Amino acid sequence: MASNDKKKSKTNTTKQKRSQHRGKLVIVESPAKAKTVGRILGRGYKVKASVGHVRDLLKSRLSVDVENNFEPTYRVLNDKREVVKELAEEAAKAKEIYLATDLDREGEAIAWHLIHAAKIDPDRVRRVVFHEITDEAIKEAFAHPRSVNMDLVDAQQTRRILDRLVGYQITPILWDRVRSRLSAGRVQSVAVRLIVEREREIETFEPEEYWTIDAELCGDSDNGCEPKPFVARLVKINDEKAEFKREAEVKPHLDILERADYVVSEVKRGTRRRKPAAPFTTSTLQQDAARQLGFTTRKTMSLAQKLYEGIDIGEGVVGLITYMRTDSTHVAETAQNEALAFIEREYGPEYRPEPPNIYKTRSKGAQEAHEAIRPTGVKRTPQAIKKALSRDEYRLYNLIWQRFIASQMTDAVYDTLRLEVEAGRPGEPRPYLFRVSGSILKFKGFLAVYEEARDEDAALDEDEGRDLPNLTEGELMRLLRLLPQQHWTQPPPRFTEASLVKTLEDYSIGRPSTYAPIISTVQQRGYVTRDENKRLVPTETGELVNDLLVEYFPDVIDVTFTAQMEEELDEIAQGEKQWVPVIREFYGPFKERLKHARQHMPEVRTEEEIGRVCPKCGSPLIVRWGRYGKFIGCSNYPECRHTEPWLEKIGVVCPQCGTGEVVRRRTKRGRVFYGCSNYPECEFTSWKRPLSQPCPECGGLLVEERRDHAQCTTCESRFVIDQLAAQTEAA
Repeated sequence: MASNDKKKSKTNTTKQKRSQHRGKLVIVESPAKAKTVGRILGRGYKVKASVGHVRDLLKSRLSVDVENNFEPTYRVLNDKREVVKELAEEAAKAKEIYLATDLDREGEAIAWHLIHAAKIDPDRVRRVVFHEITDEAIKEAFAHPRSVNMDLVDAQQTRRILDRLVGYQITPILWDRVRSRLSAGRVQSVAVRLIVEREREIETFEPEEYWTIDAELCGDSDNGCEPKPFVARLVKINDEKAEFKREAEVKPHLDILERADYVVSEVKRGTRRRKPAAPFTTSTLQQDAARQLGFTTRKTMSLAQKLYEGIDIGEGVVGLITYMRTDSTHVAETAQNEALAFIEREYGPEYRPEPPNIYKTRSKGAQEAHEAIRPTGVKRTPQAIKKALSRDEYRLYNLIWQRFIASQMTDAVYDTLRLEVEAGRPGEPRPYLFRVSGSILKFKGFLAVYEEARDEDAALDEDEGRDLPNLTEGELMRLLRLLPQQHWTQPPPRFTEASLVKTLEDYSIGRPSTYAPIISTVQQRGYVTRDENKRLVPTETGELVNDLLVEYFPDVIDVTFTAQMEEELDEIAQGEKQWVPVIREFYGPFKERLKHARQHMPEVRTEEEIGRVCPKCGSPLIVRWGRYGKFIGCSNYPECRHTEPWLEKIGVVCPQCGTGEVVRRRTKRGRVFYGCSNYPECEFTSWKRPLSQPCPECGGLLVEERRDHAQCTTCESRFVIDQLAAQTEAA
């Protein structure tokens, strides 16, 4: 009887607890997202923000038990304790708890950490995900909640543990053998290696001379030079490819071609279709924003985050784009149909493709459940909401909107024409074959809205837009002039942020969410800087650290290994592999590498003396490194804390005061500019790099206009830099 009474009492207590739960609690990451989601869900829902991660591995130690199946030790972050406390109190009162963190692995891990940090009963938790923050998407997500996906959590945990094992065990070795404030990383160090190896390719590159022969031709008629002149290139001699390595090989052919007959041997007309680019993924968005807008990867992702989470555009706070961390080009059918209807209405039925365009995702481990980056509603044209956006928000939204609309439009169509002209001595066979091609836009198609930016170093398509005369086979041509030209092969270009992102994606290094942090980290650590053309250049420290890591950890700082590890993380996320065996397989050989490096890595100190003493204590001044790069400090630190800025001189006397030297500086936002070393007494500044040579025309200051051109700031004359250098040497 007593036993039955206890059971009834326990049941009544449980019922009482359940009856005390009221309302529905929704937890998201950011306050902006909370505001947008809260407006959509309306009454009955309380939406709170965790403000990102609420717990992580301890910073003070490895926090991974390598002797006990790599068990991680987590703790609530100091600045999140009040947040967690509030979330725990709200969760205790709520009848239903929804975790609506982002839909990628990191978002899944945040949801799992929230359950443990706030001690939320897992049985009362429902997980919801959505690609866009719109009324329809939010309501659909909340109508179909699920449980936390532990495969995704395990994949994210594995990445975090691997990065901790590598970073926290290699970094102390670098501190001991090189200097403090350095760091190593499983992915960041591979990115540095790519940049260093590219720089060495450039340094060791030996240009090779080669020559081409062009002929300017026109129709040979009684009325003069009709049809209009055009330039064709010599491509074959006696059916062999025309190749010339030096000027001496060119001259004999010029003598023949000057007196040769020129006859049209082939006229080939056709059409060419140019397909639109797929809608943006994280990688392609970062690349195009860099090329077209000049944005860094970090800036692009920060702006995209705001557009995704929601902006008040007059109809309440609205999420303007879909989730911005994705490697999928998939587009929801409803979004595609909306775009097609818009295109037909605004541009005409000829701009609507049949069947609709479908894009295949190229990324190996892409998650097809995700979508490409697109506007949440094509009716919100950039112009319609421009007033509600900042300048840069508008520019990025405009880019995303145009790219998406263009991706759903018909191909551009070109009329093409290829002319072949044979040349030879009068009355004899004609062994020389000249060729030229041109294409003229016939139907704009997607180009009516958007054109993808070319890669900075991609060769220009000289055929496009070239209008050639209407000729017939057998028509005699007149030679106006021969155009022999010397060329030199060019070294591979330095990486830009855009081309580095593309390379990281091509090699499957990292994930969409990691590209921006990787590029920011390698610059913050002082391993890489950006030159005047915003190209990435390794520093002396970057090269030194890279060489040590490549020598002592070749299996880890390796493109192939890093890509293979990404594949294994994908397999964990898909439930095909368990995370502990994956880490164990990696850690065995890595542990031996660590032991070898601790015993044999040489000491290579980089804090050199600068030849002056500290004005405060008389100790030698040395070059030190801090959060923002190089600076001059006292060797008696921390007893003496005297510091001075590091002045990177470029070998140019200040044109304003004549006594100071021009030095390279950075603004607080990291933009490079040039100023006088006598600042603040002299306030000379220039965004463009000054040159030591004066202007040949007026003696004024020359600055770099582009990588190979200079402009005078006084008379505005322009010069080729290599020619200026040659003139200086001759003088």
